Amino acid sequence: MSRKVTKAIFPVAGLGTRFLPATKSIPKEIMTLVDRPLIQYAIDEARAAGITEFIFVTSRGKSALEDYFDLAPELETALRQKGKDDMLEMLESTNMADGAIAYIRQHMALGLGHAVWCGRRLIGDEPFAVILPDDVIASDKPCLQQMIEAYEETGGNIVAAMEVPEEKASSYGILATSEDNGVRVKVKGMVEKPEKGTAPSNLAVIGRYILTPAVMNRLNDMKKGAGGEIQLTDAIAAEIDGKDGVYGLRFKGQRFDCGSKAGFLQATVAFGLSRPDLQDEFGEYIDALAASRADAS
Repeated sequence: MSRKVTKAIFPVAGLGTRFLPATKSIPKEIMTLVDRPLIQYAIDEARAAGITEFIFVTSRGKSALEDYFDLAPELETALRQKGKDDMLEMLESTNMADGAIAYIRQHMALGLGHAVWCGRRLIGDEPFAVILPDDVIASDKPCLQQMIEAYEETGGNIVAAMEVPEEKASSYGILATSEDNGVRVKVKGMVEKPEKGTAPSNLAVIGRYILTPAVMNRLNDMKKGAGGEIQLTDAIAAEIDGKDGVYGLRFKGQRFDCGSKAGFLQATVAFGLSRPDLQDEFGEYIDALAASRADAS
């Protein structure tokens, strides 16, 4: 029986340069979709999957991210005095239990694999999840929960996978598969950002992983891969022929790349329209905007 996954690493050390000048003073992970920051979506997804220990790999200038998950006694007192119980309840989801969250510094940006490796001492010899907050996934059942359920059947290493247009394959880690039942695939190869026309498939890895301690041991080698960085994909690929193997899961849901401006805006519209308190007014605006664009063309 596979060991239960209770720990997750959140690599959040990036500078977020694509969102300058906003990220000059605000960590990208604190930027909001409607009224919740990106990191809150990631935390909520992890909690729904049974994660109880949260490991943040941060860097200089991320103090606002750490403060976000702290208690705010003055704010809570003010809301309580004004009888704003709904807002108090909303704040509860941002609070973390004592000892549940840890912050580790990544001093140099050496790649995603290096960021994950920074959490090695807190992971120990346990399986663990990795969540990239830039990838926000709208789904009835949270993506990581889907992966945990698959892991309970297969064990081993599992990556979230989605099909991408062939012309965009060079922007992702791409899977080569040996078995495919339509939902879960057995991985026989992984290529990080293949050159155009060389991708083994259009099945791309996105920012959710469940990994065995063996992957962390692979990262100890500090081998540089694509872009001269230490790639997590390479460490996972090294386990394909190992005893645990590697699987890809075609998750159910819609993924938004909130590391790009266009993806962030798309997610904002999608999540705004899904909110009962906003969908009527916001929907009318979107419809009117679409109509005016159609008239203009």
